[in-house]
Amino acid sequence: MTPRTRSSRGAGSAPRFAAAITILLCGACSSASLAAQDAAPAGRPAPADTAVLTQKNEPTRTGWNAHETVLNQSTLDPAHFGRRTSYPVDGAIYAQPLFVPGLTVDGGTHNAAIVATEHDSVYAFDTDATGQAHAPLWRRSLLPQGARPVSAEHDVTCAAISPEVGVTGTPVIDPATRTLYVVATTREDKDIVYRVYALDLDTGRDRVAPALIEAAAPGTATDATDGRLTFTPRFEQQRMGLLLLGGVVYVSFASYCDEDPSHGWILGYRASDLGRAIVYIDSPDAGSSGKRAGGGGLWESQTGLTADAAGSIYVVTGNGPFDLDTGGANGGNSLLRLVPDGGTLRLADYFAPFDQACLNDHDQDLGSGAPLLLPGAGELLFVGKDGRFYVTSTARLGGHQVVDQPCGAARSRTDVDLITQESPNQTVQGGVWGSETAWTGGGHTYVYTAGVADHLAAWELVGGRVVLSATAQAPEELAYPGGIPVLSSDGDRPGTAILWLVGQESGGPALRAYDPADVSRELYGSEQRPARDRLGSYTNFTVPTVAAGRVLVGTKQTLDVFGPLP
Repeated sequence: MTPRTRSSRGAGSAPRFAAAITILLCGACSSASLAAQDAAPAGRPAPADTAVLTQKNEPTRTGWNAHETVLNQSTLDPAHFGRRTSYPVDGAIYAQPLFVPGLTVDGGTHNAAIVATEHDSVYAFDTDATGQAHAPLWRRSLLPQGARPVSAEHDVTCAAISPEVGVTGTPVIDPATRTLYVVATTREDKDIVYRVYALDLDTGRDRVAPALIEAAAPGTATDATDGRLTFTPRFEQQRMGLLLLGGVVYVSFASYCDEDPSHGWILGYRASDLGRAIVYIDSPDAGSSGKRAGGGGLWESQTGLTADAAGSIYVVTGNGPFDLDTGGANGGNSLLRLVPDGGTLRLADYFAPFDQACLNDHDQDLGSGAPLLLPGAGELLFVGKDGRFYVTSTARLGGHQVVDQPCGAARSRTDVDLITQESPNQTVQGGVWGSETAWTGGGHTYVYTAGVADHLAAWELVGGRVVLSATAQAPEELAYPGGIPVLSSDGDRPGTAILWLVGQESGGPALRAYDPADVSRELYGSEQRPARDRLGSYTNFTVPTVAAGRVLVGTKQTLDVFGPLP
């Protein structure tokens, strides 16, 4: 489908100025009254280092944007900061919005948000607009003629993402070629189909023809035929953010609500022409998986695959069969380090907790969480559904240790696994669904978690280990699925660091900002001016995007843009 491009606004400066004054004086006005004002001054291109081109800012997934020069702790007064505009979209936004400074459309440059929806659409929006929502800079539908998004009720009977499934994984952008890579799923006649697209960033048009996602691999699992496993879209759900590494776009798959037969697939496509370059599966063979017949899904609550500067890929897997310790290839409930090797990924190292079989039997996915590469430490940190902190060295992940009664008395032990640190169960109440964020400031390094039925909490890192008593926590209790914090700052300048979180609370969803040195201190909350700023809806695993003075939040119906008010 040819993308629809909007024309130039052409508004005069005097009406814009009058509308801006009205909005500034209307701190308690309703969203409807704000929408009646049309104030959209042309924005200056933001610096290139403000771009957010992948999930959680970079492949390490730290979630720390250290190039935020507009927002600081003193600018978050709700009289001067709040929702600037709200763009309607055609489906729920589960993918994290991306930010592109200097997008060129119709001869003009715009600081743009790139947004993908579960209705299989991709939009580019001007983030400098205020008041009434303007037309998108461009919109591209990824629905072929006669196709529709997958129905959660009728096509896959899975309500994890509902009512329809289209684009879930956060796209990734190559700034060198100005190409946006995105994966869409559709229902076409009787089939569910996945395709990977390479779109021109400035127009939304195809750079090359989209590639149909299909694959096969050797295996002996119950769904194998003649020693081969076939990628089956009916059982595979794409949720993780895409990774661009070494000229390859990596796409990962989990299951629809643990339906079998599903597997954890990673498929890689050449960025240049979308030819398939990599096929990897983490549960290829028949094997014991306790109460579960298959699995090993890769979902990490939609975090992207983690990668380091040396080109290693790290992923935490979900429930599934495990036999890596006996030379097998099944890696359920494990942390894997993978390196490209020919047409596949080679398992270079792994860690599986001593009680991984118990995690499997009780649906305690290790892979609800994602690995965080700690800045400059040579360490990985992650937390799964059981709420344990795991800290391990990237040089030696830890393998697997066998103990007696791993589901009984031994379950409370923290001295079995050969890793840097393992905390008790439920150190983070309710476990983590997503990834943590790390920040170093004022001579301290902190990690932030937001568990289910828990509070946003700050934990100090000392000597490469987590001090197992939170230094501070926010007062708000979070409902399922907790939250995924991110952080912005202007380098290490004092007073510029802000911790951001979108969470589902008892009164509904809210965007909040905190002092990262003391998260009990709230700097801003969308409920402080609810008539203007309240979020109308919420999608699970929401990650706000903070860049160039804007905070982008995806909901079920809109992209909300927060920032300094005109």
